[in-house]
Amino acid sequence: MKRVVVGLSGGVDSSVAAYLLQQQGYEVIGLFMKNWHDDSVTISNECPWLEDSNDALLVAEKLGIPFQTVDLSEQYQEKIVDYMFSEYEKGRTPNPDVLCNREIKFDVFMKIALSLGADYVATGHYCRKGEIEVNGEKVYQLLAGVDTNKDQSYFLCQLSQEQLAKSLFPIGELTKPEVREIAAQMELVTAEKKDSQGLCFIGKVRLPEFLQQKLQPKEGEIIQIFKNDPIYSYEMQNELTVEEQLLFASRKLPYAPKMGKLMGKHQGAHYFTVGQRKGLNVGGTTDPLFVIATDVETNTIYTGLSSMHPGLFKSALFIEKSEVHWIRKDLALTNGETMNIMARIRYRQPLQKATLHQFESGMYISFEEPQSAITEGQFAAWYMDDELIGSGVIS
Repeated sequence: MKRVVVGLSGGVDSSVAAYLLQQQGYEVIGLFMKNWHDDSVTISNECPWLEDSNDALLVAEKLGIPFQTVDLSEQYQEKIVDYMFSEYEKGRTPNPDVLCNREIKFDVFMKIALSLGADYVATGHYCRKGEIEVNGEKVYQLLAGVDTNKDQSYFLCQLSQEQLAKSLFPIGELTKPEVREIAAQMELVTAEKKDSQGLCFIGKVRLPEFLQQKLQPKEGEIIQIFKNDPIYSYEMQNELTVEEQLLFASRKLPYAPKMGKLMGKHQGAHYFTVGQRKGLNVGGTTDPLFVIATDVETNTIYTGLSSMHPGLFKSALFIEKSEVHWIRKDLALTNGETMNIMARIRYRQPLQKATLHQFESGMYISFEEPQSAITEGQFAAWYMDDELIGSGVIS
């Protein structure tokens, strides 16, 4: 009998995952990960992890499976929290959820599970795992969830073949309403529970306040750049190589405060991200202002009017060589090769037609339609049909 450790989070998805595995004849063990215990930055005085671990325990009791809690907060601090601070400090916007899966759930947690004699680790992610043979070797596929509305393959875009080999995604074939229905039929305490929002590890946290613990507020200027600024009316020279054209299309534009109009002050450029419109507290403009760039060196935020401002759009992005990750290593490009794919630059973004270009320095993704708010530090993931085949950190 195969043994599976389920990461019970106290939510409905992982509860139903555990139940389905039990139905399929696995020996199931429930494990709750405690990742965070700094209550000074949670929004409400409720303690989310206590409530969640309690719900997880009740689900385990209902299903009659063994249950325990593991405290991973040290690894968390080191691998996720410290990383987030250092990324924000550099003016980048990290994605803790993608990282949490790569570094915690499918690494630290998986090792604990395997030490308990588990054959697999299962989670309540909306995605599927496929298996094919390539040149006589077994290759695992990461496939989108059947519920296109909830597909979470993006969050697992950094997993490896080794991690996928040991993973199960029991609810990937179901839609969210079907999952809730199963939970209701089984009278699981989590059946009606709302989906968790916010960072994967801190529960209900206000990001600026969380960041202020480490990153001191310092006043800087908010500059508005006009849409007809000469910086947007450049002509691409014809004699550029493909690589030079891509470098040009994906580059950071050289904004300077004197190019625009002073609109107000902010408390720290590293609290803001490209595409953001809330929290600027600048009034009196016809359309909302959007952040089009931040400069943590000079502590300046550059903004533009409306979501169609040319400063928000780019037709290409770059991923450094060391950050290019292929789930399907057999499909990896070599220097000079290209591949037509579908890509997304954030969770829930509809897939976009794009081309991968592999060079010595790294990989470019060029998009058929210019993309809004391509953000440094976030992950770009690329797909063939409904299979996520690779990803990388936008640089």
